[in-house]
Amino acid sequence: MFIDTHAHLFYPNFSGELDEIISRAKQESVDFILVPAADLKTAEQVIELTKKYDMVYGAVGIHPHDTKDWNSSFISKIEKLTENKKIVAIGEIGLDYYYDFSPKEKQIEAFKAQIELALKLDLPIIVHNRDSDKDMMEIIRSYCGSGLKGQFHCFNGSLEDAMELVGMNFMISFTGNITFKKADGLRNILQHIPPENLLLETDSPFMTPVPHRGKRNEPAFLTFVAETMAGLKSVDVSEIARITTENACSLFGLNHNFAR
Repeated sequence: MFIDTHAHLFYPNFSGELDEIISRAKQESVDFILVPAADLKTAEQVIELTKKYDMVYGAVGIHPHDTKDWNSSFISKIEKLTENKKIVAIGEIGLDYYYDFSPKEKQIEAFKAQIELALKLDLPIIVHNRDSDKDMMEIIRSYCGSGLKGQFHCFNGSLEDAMELVGMNFMISFTGNITFKKADGLRNILQHIPPENLLLETDSPFMTPVPHRGKRNEPAFLTFVAETMAGLKSVDVSEIARITTENACSLFGLNHNFAR
């Protein structure tokens, strides 16, 4: 059993094919898929997906790219969306200084406000971080001891930051990029992370793993990420499936929510 903790199934390039995509995921032993929103519009789409497919769960939040128009009224709207029983996290949220889509000040304001909401609701956060390591780590450190929990998805920071996040009990996940030829740095970081802090994800439709690189990614390709992780950890892929599934169920409460 695998859990894809990050797949954006609302993207237009999945349109009309979702039944087949879900079927292929099941055939590859992917039992749950978590779909994080990027803004309020896609959050509504995520909720519809969770209603249509039993195996799909969701997260709601405002991605850093979409925070340029952020204002405090967004928080009550996000909180309202979390009333759906299959919304299990606040995300995808964070900072991204690689692109200039939203001012840094707005990104930080939105990130902190959504962290506060997650703490209020006792939900984990799903964190996006690109070229913003210094500010990201300062913010996360400021919540140390608050009970904040979450996942740093598609990790591409330093080994030092990764180990500090592990020390604060955060989960870390890598995408198909760990299969890329020039990703030795990421593979080295992964080798240092304890299994109890690892999750699996595809980041579909992005980050397609070898041997499908260049094509649209989808949850069925999660097995390539799992197999690469197993090789780096020198364990059987079934052990990676077991521990990452336990980690995901614990973080996102999937067993509890599924029982409901």
